[in-house]
Amino acid sequence: MNPRLHGKTILITGASGGLGEQLAYQCAESGAHLILVARSYDKLAKIQEEIRKKHRTSVSVYKLDVGNTEEILNFFEQLGDKQRIDVLINNAGFGIFKTVLDATMYEAENMLRVNVLGLIAMTKMVLPKMVAQNSGHIINIASQAGKIATPKSSIYSATKKAVLGFTDALRMEVRDEGIFVTAVNPGPIETNFFHIADESGEYLKNVGRWVLKPEEVAAQIVKKMFTSTREINLPRLMNAGSTIYNLFPGLVEKVGKNAFFKK
Repeated sequence: MNPRLHGKTILITGASGGLGEQLAYQCAESGAHLILVARSYDKLAKIQEEIRKKHRTSVSVYKLDVGNTEEILNFFEQLGDKQRIDVLINNAGFGIFKTVLDATMYEAENMLRVNVLGLIAMTKMVLPKMVAQNSGHIINIASQAGKIATPKSSIYSATKKAVLGFTDALRMEVRDEGIFVTAVNPGPIETNFFHIADESGEYLKNVGRWVLKPEEVAAQIVKKMFTSTREINLPRLMNAGSTIYNLFPGLVEKVGKNAFFKK
């Protein structure tokens, strides 16, 4: 629990399952009011019902595809100008593990629309509210893939590197506006993400010891809300590998060649 969240309003994208769902439960436990969005309204409604049973807090749910800018604009029109938002968690995203040769342009464009353009659009819509409040926290779910690219994740890694660059610049832009900006860089999380990213199921088997539980990642994020945390990197050992890669990329690519192709 985080007492700083009591009475705050938190908007979570991609909240119908996995990390987004766990964030919703833990934010509600801390006494926050929730606005949950995702493409699957039925799943959101079940989460809404579960939270209402356990916690005395408001939960609003909306069907929204963050890859569609027009839908985002309509969503914020529904919310109205008076709706306060204290925390935005840009969690919606997906990946497809294919080489550049095998990936289609449709798949590449979809990843860019959801992972990058949708995140930017959600942020742009929320920022004026936070600036007016002189407070807020924007949390962008990036990935360790944004720090160390591997084969078959070329396009996905590109989207997450874009998220990290956007987050770092945004942090400096709003530093004097009372707004915190945090990037979250998890390794593989045990969620439905891999049903799309890796239909064979081999990747999760090969990286089993690195796989994170969504509730554990959510707990780390909730704990850091309304603090000046620059990044949350999980697991720590994988992040250490990313740091070494930035220092000695050629060596890491040579030594880790076999491991990198375990997708």
